[in-house]
Amino acid sequence: MRITTALTALTLLPTALLAGNHALQTPVEYGPRPAYLVDKLPEGALKDKLASCMGQTPQQTAFSIGHRGAPLLFPEHTVESNVAAARMGAGILECDVTFTADHELVCRHAQNDLHTTTNILVSDLADKCTADFTPAAEDSAASAECRTSDLTLAEFQTLTPKMDSADKTATTAEEYQGGVAPFRTQLYSDGAHLMTHAESIALFKSLGAKFTPELKSPSVEMPHNGFSQEDYAQKMIEEYKAAGVPASDVWAQSFNLDDVLYWIKAEPEFGKQAVYLVEWSDGFDEQDQSTWSQDFAQLKAQGVEYIGASLNMLLTNEDGKLAASAYAKAAKAADMKLIAWTLERSGPLASGGGWYFRSVGDIISDDSDYLVALDVLAQDAGVEGVFSDWPATVTYYANCMGL
Repeated sequence: MRITTALTALTLLPTALLAGNHALQTPVEYGPRPAYLVDKLPEGALKDKLASCMGQTPQQTAFSIGHRGAPLLFPEHTVESNVAAARMGAGILECDVTFTADHELVCRHAQNDLHTTTNILVSDLADKCTADFTPAAEDSAASAECRTSDLTLAEFQTLTPKMDSADKTATTAEEYQGGVAPFRTQLYSDGAHLMTHAESIALFKSLGAKFTPELKSPSVEMPHNGFSQEDYAQKMIEEYKAAGVPASDVWAQSFNLDDVLYWIKAEPEFGKQAVYLVEWSDGFDEQDQSTWSQDFAQLKAQGVEYIGASLNMLLTNEDGKLAASAYAKAAKAADMKLIAWTLERSGPLASGGGWYFRSVGDIISDDSDYLVALDVLAQDAGVEGVFSDWPATVTYYANCMGL
């Protein structure tokens, strides 16, 4: 059932889950994970400092950013995932923005991820997918491709979200629903709810959080039925204006520099905090400026103030210890504001941390290195905030350090 509340004229989310009344009355809680990570730290100043904060009262902080909510345990970009993130003190929440066939904005990490993040392949809408389910064979993995642009908004809203996963060995669409990473869970997937972008604004606002929407690259050719890239970028901003959200509460993101430059020119108040996203690519060397592909002075001259960089660009191995990379130090020296993504997305770190920690995988030992990396990012790289799949860890650190 969907309702309208005094919070907004938009059609909102299910009454029992809309956080307008009940999340704001729920204190921020850390849960057991931050203490678990502190206990695992080796003896030393960082452990002493973080252990000294065990009795502190948790507070919401903008340094802690919910990455798609709290998808370590909850289906990403759902009401439940974001309520969980807010309850862990995330002061900024994210909606990755894409569009439907009728050009309505919805929260999905990619325009073409419905086959892994929803039940579409086992629903009546399966025949609308760009690419049907193909079972695994001896020489090929199971596959499918289902896009938000394959559906109208009304159709999208009938889908059931699930943990992002796919069983590439599946021979049926039902089997393909599996494949959840072993460090994630399905305990909190039942009854989760998708969101439109406008609904996310209303929810985040009711939770007392600020906003960092990411304009996702379309999987369809643009313009799409007359809907241009500029229309897309503008519509995202218009939904904040319609909801009465001040530009100072919004950090609009894109990997497409043209989107960022568009906001700077067309919506200068929102453009002040527009975030240019960058990530590790083949050939990148965090110590070698010739491989960075970003000229900080040029970005500043164009009005770009924020860079959102992947962790592997910001961390390096310095004499066997985690340290801020030359890239991070150069960005800081150029007065660029850095945001780091994404902590606690790699699962247990005993095996080196995977892609997010690839620049330091040889010195990553266990999950306590999440806190060591966080300390380096905050104190040495000087980041403005850190995305995490489980925001309580970042919240605890930020509260303890007074960030």
